[in-house]
Amino acid sequence: MSAKRDTGSAALRSRLSHPVIDADGHYLEFSPILFDYLKEVGGSHAAEGLKSMGARVIENLKLSNDERRKDRRAIEAWWGVPAKNTLDRATALLPKLLYERLDEFGFDFTVLYPTLGLRMPFIPDAESRRVACRAFNRFLADQFREFSDRMTPAAVIPMHTPEEAIEELEYAVRTLGLKVVMLQSMVIRSLNPQGGRTSQAAGGLWFDVLGIDSEGDYDPVWAKCVELGVAPTLHGGSRGMGLRKSPSNFVYNHIGHFAAASEATCKALFLGGVTRRFPTLNFAFLEGGVGWACTLYSDLIGHWKKRNLKALEEVNPANLDRKLLLDLITRYAGEEYAARYATSREVAVAEGGTATGGLAQLDDYARCEIANAQDICDLFCRRFYFGCEADDPVNAWAFDRRVNPYGAQMKTLLGSDIGHFDVTDMSEVLVEAHELVDHELINQDQFKEFVFTNAVRFWGEGNREFFKGTAVESAASEVLGQAAA
Repeated sequence: MSAKRDTGSAALRSRLSHPVIDADGHYLEFSPILFDYLKEVGGSHAAEGLKSMGARVIENLKLSNDERRKDRRAIEAWWGVPAKNTLDRATALLPKLLYERLDEFGFDFTVLYPTLGLRMPFIPDAESRRVACRAFNRFLADQFREFSDRMTPAAVIPMHTPEEAIEELEYAVRTLGLKVVMLQSMVIRSLNPQGGRTSQAAGGLWFDVLGIDSEGDYDPVWAKCVELGVAPTLHGGSRGMGLRKSPSNFVYNHIGHFAAASEATCKALFLGGVTRRFPTLNFAFLEGGVGWACTLYSDLIGHWKKRNLKALEEVNPANLDRKLLLDLITRYAGEEYAARYATSREVAVAEGGTATGGLAQLDDYARCEIANAQDICDLFCRRFYFGCEADDPVNAWAFDRRVNPYGAQMKTLLGSDIGHFDVTDMSEVLVEAHELVDHELINQDQFKEFVFTNAVRFWGEGNREFFKGTAVESAASEVLGQAAA
């Protein structure tokens, strides 16, 4: 019996002149089958690695609020998937049912990300992590293979070392034929790796964001992505870290946590010069919206104007006319003030040469090779894409060339987030996304970019065969042909 229904989203799709691509849907893993794969590939060791992470969540939620407060543990997510809408719950669990309902959602094609699988790259034990990711990618390749004309899943790629990332990229893409990859966007490292685990509360951890100041050189990973024709998607969060550690309020911890994690990685990749060294590689930062990206883009320009090498001469202590300064202090404050200033710590620090922290390179933008502020626009806006949920009104900011410096437009991707708590009715997503047009915040051409064109370019520019054999092949080829021209 078909589960299809006539919906507002289906009616809206029938009026559009272009397909709709959901760039970030979620499925719920059918865990009994998943654990069969884990045991098959890595034995009980792999299954136990994932179970241990789940056990920590359960342990956290069994604690009282006072117990969490004592240790300053952030409360974990609770009631995070559809329940009252049983049809949607089943849809997230069953690929065949999801495939059947795509017309109801108004989606021609959807890219799907995991739920339990989001934890895989964060398994602390290296052996468990690697075999768990390997098993998981085999699981999802088998689960979604027969639906490839309208759905494709994202492989999970651990990033603790460049070597393990490259190994899993090769396996996922060349062996399994997967064409979307979700890279771990933040590696949590111990400050004392030889001395056992150190608690985060004790300040014993740091966050490697893969660009500047990273423990490893990740350029070979980006080079491998170019070689394989895959565009890295980054789906990282920061809930439970830093200032998002409320023991009692999940919403406090959840608001902004995707954006904060994405900003950290995006900023590190940009200032690390990755978009300069790999000018054809697209990156997507998912589920955090685009508001943070507009702010970061503007801030990078503003800081460059004040902190490029030439501008730094304005604050270089060597350029201070100390005689003139002392004359002015004497004239307007008196001899006593002048005498005290001459022997003050401020003067001693500047003249002692310690004010730069021992940096050999004072240009924070050196890796980007910025000649003028327009370069920042080119390096940032061409290769970074941003996943935006349908009900976020801030999405309109991405298209406002009046506000964004140099008339820039951020590249948004529609992320439905179906399968998770914030989508109470999967069939309403497209209608919600179109409200930007209904409220005259964006026009119909910009809506097409949001729900179709940007997704085609993101995945298709690095792999012209990405949409071959899919329901959107013809329309995607037209977009890519126009882009090439």
